[in-house]
Amino acid sequence: MTTADNEIYPGLSAPSGFGIVPGQAFHDHSGLEVLRMIIAGELPAPPMSKTLSLGIVEVDEGRAVFKGMPREEYLNPVGTIHGGWTATIMDSALACSIQTVLRKGEAFTTTEFKVNLIRPILPDTGEVTCEAKVVSRGRTIGVSECRVVDSRGRMMAFGTETCSIFPATRMTERK
Repeated sequence: MTTADNEIYPGLSAPSGFGIVPGQAFHDHSGLEVLRMIIAGELPAPPMSKTLSLGIVEVDEGRAVFKGMPREEYLNPVGTIHGGWTATIMDSALACSIQTVLRKGEAFTTTEFKVNLIRPILPDTGEVTCEAKVVSRGRTIGVSECRVVDSRGRMMAFGTETCSIFPATRMTERK
């Protein structure tokens, strides 16, 4: 695989390419470990990273940071980046912040999220950063919040998310 095949956008790549993380990884590793393995290139980045020019760049316990590059292909009819693109980078960071606090054998899924679009994102906005932090982690529910900022630090969007937490065996039971 060439470097171009692994490129999410100029300056951000997926060293191991793109694919689905094997379900067993959630049994063998904590959520934080899995995300660190994706960043390090030991596991693949999700295929949508390449399609939507966004990817995870940093994680700590209770925190996940994504970067994204808005492109003309994501414009809506009025000439701004479609809110769905912004919502996607937000959902990704919000959910991954919850993933950072999962133990071995736990999995999660988004159950709801709220998006507040503050400023329009344009193709010439350049790289945006979405940082999410866990607000609360219970036995079966996690809540997180995030901000999307441009390279000048201006807030473009704000959001919150609730995730359901459950045994990872449910992921490997489906076939």
